[in-house]
Amino acid sequence: MTGRLMLLDTASLYFRAYFGVPDSVKAPDGTPVNAVRGLLDFIDRLVRDHRPERLVACMDADWRPRWRVELIPTYKAHRVAEEHEGAPDEEEVPDTLSPQVPVIEDVLDAIGIARVGVAGYEADDVIGTFTARADGPVDIVTGDRDLYQLVDDARGVRVLYPLKGVGTLQLTDEAVLRGKYGVDGRGYADLALLRGDPSDGLPGVAGIGEKTAAKLLAEFGDLAGIVAAVGDPRARLTPSQRMRLTEAGPYLAVAPKVVRVAGDVPLPDVDTALPRSPRDPAALEDLARRWGLGGSLQRLLVTLAR
Repeated sequence: MTGRLMLLDTASLYFRAYFGVPDSVKAPDGTPVNAVRGLLDFIDRLVRDHRPERLVACMDADWRPRWRVELIPTYKAHRVAEEHEGAPDEEEVPDTLSPQVPVIEDVLDAIGIARVGVAGYEADDVIGTFTARADGPVDIVTGDRDLYQLVDDARGVRVLYPLKGVGTLQLTDEAVLRGKYGVDGRGYADLALLRGDPSDGLPGVAGIGEKTAAKLLAEFGDLAGIVAAVGDPRARLTPSQRMRLTEAGPYLAVAPKVVRVAGDVPLPDVDTALPRSPRDPAALEDLARRWGLGGSLQRLLVTLAR
């Protein structure tokens, strides 16, 4: 897989589209399609501005994998709308967004944009695995800072983080990470698990905020170095830090597997090449008519054909 690969954290982007485009944007039958049209506009802008050769819309087949919950039960627990035994839990999603997700999937499929989700894994894990396998540069488009852990200047992996729509993106490389957080891509996951993240239900280590976490990582190299320092009376830890880290031992033992994205997801064999023309023109025409996709779809098709 050579050439620039663009990986979309699709749910992150359609959530942003939903909240960024007025719900007055509707299909002929009055159904809101603001997330659908907004996502198509996002993809159009991304392809025009960055010209990837390959593109994958990465999906959450399971937004809260059981294997992560078994390690840290609070993981995304506050976002559960309904629990299911033996199936993925339902996430709290706005009522008018949920019906738009299948439309988004159908439109992407009809256009011919590769769409990949793998049972038991989040989109982050799919992104992590595509990134691990890539031979060329990778642009990851996401509003989720967790994926900063994949940034790698040597391999040409960067995160395009939307600041306003996708017209204003923070091109996140290692220099940006060091300037904002004091760590590189590999260090970001350790920083995140030490600091914690309430939005993901990760408790972190009590009393260890972002700045302290960055200082500890600078002093001891990585999480393993910090854990080793806790057991070394000569290590330069304050009594409070040593106590807090000792108390957090059980959490620190499991948090890395939860926080670090997987790089070994069994990906299906898909054609990731950017399509120049629709894969299923008839189906796409029907979808465009039914859902009133109008200029958003047409602009994207023109951009893809260039």
